[in-house]
Amino acid sequence: MISHDRPNFLFIMTDQHRWDWLGCAGHPVVKTPNIDELAAKGTRFANFQVTSPVCMPNRASFMTGRYPSTHGLRYNGCVLPTDSNCFTDVLAAAGYRTASIGKSHLQPFTEKPPLRSDDGKTRLIEEARRAGTAIHSHEQPSAYAGDKRYEFEGTYYGFQHVDMVTGHGDQCNGHYQQWFRANCPDWQAMQDPANELPHNYSCPQAYRTPIPEEFYPTRYIGNRATDWITAQAGGELPFFAYVSFPDPHHPFNPPGRYWDMYSPDQFEVSLPFESHRNPTPPMTWMTEQWQAGAKPLSPTTACRVDEQHLREAMALTAGMITMIDDEVGRLVDALKASGQFENTVICFNADHGDYLGDFSLLLKGAMPFRSITQVPMIWSDPVDRAERVTEALASTIDVPATILDRVGLTPYHGMQGDSFLPVIRGADTHRQAVLTEFNDLGARLGFARPARMRSLRTDSWRFTLYQGEVWGELYDLAADPQETENLWDSPSHASIKAELTLQLAHMLAGQMDESPVSHLLA
Repeated sequence: MISHDRPNFLFIMTDQHRWDWLGCAGHPVVKTPNIDELAAKGTRFANFQVTSPVCMPNRASFMTGRYPSTHGLRYNGCVLPTDSNCFTDVLAAAGYRTASIGKSHLQPFTEKPPLRSDDGKTRLIEEARRAGTAIHSHEQPSAYAGDKRYEFEGTYYGFQHVDMVTGHGDQCNGHYQQWFRANCPDWQAMQDPANELPHNYSCPQAYRTPIPEEFYPTRYIGNRATDWITAQAGGELPFFAYVSFPDPHHPFNPPGRYWDMYSPDQFEVSLPFESHRNPTPPMTWMTEQWQAGAKPLSPTTACRVDEQHLREAMALTAGMITMIDDEVGRLVDALKASGQFENTVICFNADHGDYLGDFSLLLKGAMPFRSITQVPMIWSDPVDRAERVTEALASTIDVPATILDRVGLTPYHGMQGDSFLPVIRGADTHRQAVLTEFNDLGARLGFARPARMRSLRTDSWRFTLYQGEVWGELYDLAADPQETENLWDSPSHASIKAELTLQLAHMLAGQMDESPVSHLLA
């Protein structure tokens, strides 16, 4: 007997995926028929914002319902404290079977330290917080160096089953790498850059992998997820499956037929650098670096590139997205074939976007343009699989509270998000404003120190403050939805700037960690 009060959840997440790169969102080229079908049977958010525009902090906000400045994973390279409660812990405590299949990125999956510079000082006590016990990252390559499958002791941030995929492109590690070594006889040659297939692309990080589709991480995740979902059929307990694809994050290397599925000639750079009337200092700095032929500080650092390179990146990104879409179709088919579709909430989301040509920029960085802060969010619920598009303003930080609300569970103290379930059920509005945080792990993009950015987004305005900088950003989203004119220094907008400054100050004043709560207080 089907009970919609305790449904299954299939939560699909992509990595570095703009909100407008879906067919259902109006993209004229990229083909996503399976994701579009989810949107045709659910609520699609046209104004869904991330809590942080980079991977790790936003993923930790997704898991905890807390801001990066509160949950502690403040920038890429940090660790989500292992004593953190996550919404998956609540689900597991309520009898849900929980699984994470694919990219987690709640701990570093590199052995390299953050970009923080050494100040040369010797300290008897190094950090302000005691480590308690040494944290061994379950996501670093060394954990998966052996042939025996790496096993987790207990749960991992509330997940009882973990099939870990770390990294990006065709060089992913984790359980995928152990499987790849065991199942691909020529795995070393397949991952040797010297064996790259021939191509005529010159875009930075365009790489034509020799790894065939059946051995590529996207297919691995799809296979593992369909197997796990199918195995849950007939069980008495509902499940929550978090299926997270590392693509379409760079490097740009879709395998097999997905490499040349799209041509650079199909894409245009509709918002070049010249579209911005008064570029911010980081935009100007990146342009100067590009003109001088300088290379970015790291492969993950935002940069300006020329138009042909952007078109090539777009074509390869589209190939990676379409491959994910094919796996989404297989996941839905697995639900239907196993008789679980009619009791499964299916969500599609991304951890952040990519400039991907906006103002001639690539990747992501400190400037919170819509291209990196606005992401897809689709909620298809078996109670009512009717198509609806909402303009309601919502955020990643609201997802855990919404999932718990859907199954009638109360969030733990300290969760800072709010359920948008009323929007799923027909309400028109959710938040009046959304707060976005960004903390860089090093000084980049012309900043003299690691950028500390806080941004307020309303239906009509985007107001952004950079700590210690005399400049900031103010955009009238109603008149200028593409954010092409910064009104920060506009005398005629001084009053709205002051109003938004105060509003942001009040939001920041409310970011105190409310946990733990003393039960002795009246």
